[in-house]
Amino acid sequence: MAVSEMIMQQEATVFVVDDDPAIRKSLRWLIESVGLKVETYELASEFLQSYVPDSPGCLVLDVRIPGMSGLELQEKLRDRGYDIPVVIVSGYGDVPMAVRAMKAGAIDFLEKPVSDQVLLDYIQKGIERDIKNKEDRLQNQELVQRKDSLTRREREVMEYVVSGLSSREIADELKVSFKTVEAHRAKIMKKMKAKSVPKLIQMDLQITGNHPR
Repeated sequence: MAVSEMIMQQEATVFVVDDDPAIRKSLRWLIESVGLKVETYELASEFLQSYVPDSPGCLVLDVRIPGMSGLELQEKLRDRGYDIPVVIVSGYGDVPMAVRAMKAGAIDFLEKPVSDQVLLDYIQKGIERDIKNKEDRLQNQELVQRKDSLTRREREVMEYVVSGLSSREIADELKVSFKTVEAHRAKIMKKMKAKSVPKLIQMDLQITGNHPR
């Protein structure tokens, strides 16, 4: 595990939303017993008002809670662009509800009673996913900044490079010399911090949102 991942793991918080105080207390004890930070909420609306998506985490969510339901909370989180991993835990699970929860992005739909270890495993899976998502976003922002540092001509040459054209072909397209294209390519590779053309292509795909996952 990279240092940045270890730091984010230590900063991770597990959010529990359940209207049963006994369950909130039990889950707090369980999650804290493995060294994770915990915040508990009785209502979905309380969590939604206080949630700040900066630090990594995972949401353990009951479905049937007063006011805003767990599934409605999922939808509101999605509408706001928050992609915190969600583990649904409910004593009233049914197939349509589970399908809706999974389509909204839940990691899994667990029916009470659920074993402590199974729940902890899913929580850990959720935290790891959130760390990965946040690192991907940071990396993508950095790649965008690198591409923004290119001149107009360098961006033009880069488009030809990632489309598979050779320097001679690019020179013909742009009506410039081979040496000029090679000079642009060198600057592009340096500014993008790409060690090879395949890596440059991979970066460009990630920037445009087409990077395979």
